[in-house]
Amino acid sequence: MKDVCDIESLVSPRQPPRLSVMARLALGLIVVAGAALAYPTAFPVISRASTAGKSVYDIQGHRGCRGATVESTLPAFAWGLIYGATTLEMDNGVTKDGHVIVWHDESIDPTKCKDTKPVTKNDPLYPYVGKYVANLTLAQIKTLDCGSERLDSFPLQLTYPGTKISTLPELFSFLDCADPLHQVELNIESKVDAQFPNLTRPPEDFVKLQYDLFRKSKYYGKITYQSFDWRTLIQMKKVDPKIPLAALLDSTTIYGVSNTTSTWLAGLRPDKFPGPTQGEQLAQAAHSIGATILSPSATDGSSGSLDPNIPGYKAFTTAEMVKEAHKYGMAVKPWTVNRLNIVEQIYAWGVDGIITDFRRWAVLKGVSVAKEYDQSKVLKCLKQHIQTA
Repeated sequence: MKDVCDIESLVSPRQPPRLSVMARLALGLIVVAGAALAYPTAFPVISRASTAGKSVYDIQGHRGCRGATVESTLPAFAWGLIYGATTLEMDNGVTKDGHVIVWHDESIDPTKCKDTKPVTKNDPLYPYVGKYVANLTLAQIKTLDCGSERLDSFPLQLTYPGTKISTLPELFSFLDCADPLHQVELNIESKVDAQFPNLTRPPEDFVKLQYDLFRKSKYYGKITYQSFDWRTLIQMKKVDPKIPLAALLDSTTIYGVSNTTSTWLAGLRPDKFPGPTQGEQLAQAAHSIGATILSPSATDGSSGSLDPNIPGYKAFTTAEMVKEAHKYGMAVKPWTVNRLNIVEQIYAWGVDGIITDFRRWAVLKGVSVAKEYDQSKVLKCLKQHIQTA
């Protein structure tokens, strides 16, 4: 159909052409036991009712759909919809002039973005790549090309040369077009640095600016608010107790150097909770701040292996943690689960969803998953909303 936006018109000439459904499955669903899932999709996990009234497993598209295309951009969220993510997972930063942008990193990473031109002649901050988001204005950020670079760890990523970083309202506008019934769930993180506070805007800025946009959006009621900095979760709960809160954590955020109290957990020490295991203590700590979801790293940062079947592997998400969280009525949705042996393990423990760059496991397992969005309609909306530098 001539009015359909097809992928060849949106991707660079060096990218693969548009694939048929069977070709996408062949390319995107290759898995070897113990190896990383290697298909071009990304999905976050949450429980959403399908059109048939059934509950579906929460497969959350990490940074939109990082396995398929350039992360945190409108194309990433488009492909997250096309591949059937239950939830679109994303991060927010706040610019120097107070705009909420959809971006994971505290600074502009040279492996993801490149400069084009300064906003004004002789701009002292130019080049902007390498600078912190909190020190750049939205106008400066909008000059960046964040769609041309393919990450080495994701060689099948489609690139969208010239793609600009979007503001949160711009993302909402695209989703209003691509998802007019507002069915997809959103898991939105406040990218606050609790360890080095001068690198980002403070928690109160994030909560105020993000919440103002949540309330104006038609997706209010579909949003989960997540953060490693539990101060933002506590503040958001005070602002609006109805918003579900996801407490992010990993082995680097639960304690400070030399077992000091972590700056990330709002002054809480997990070892002050009864336990007896660390996993149980962490679930209790998250419950104490009113979190509805516990979102831990699947693997411990000190693990000597990336595979549970290889000696030296150390899990951060544990069976005891999952059981304790469920006892307190919290869901458990670990990140970033891209390895088959790990997802099989934590699924057996009863996790309620996963944040992942790949969805294949859930499809092959026969888990009830969300309906895929119509590719032609989504890409047509993408063509209408994408901005290029």
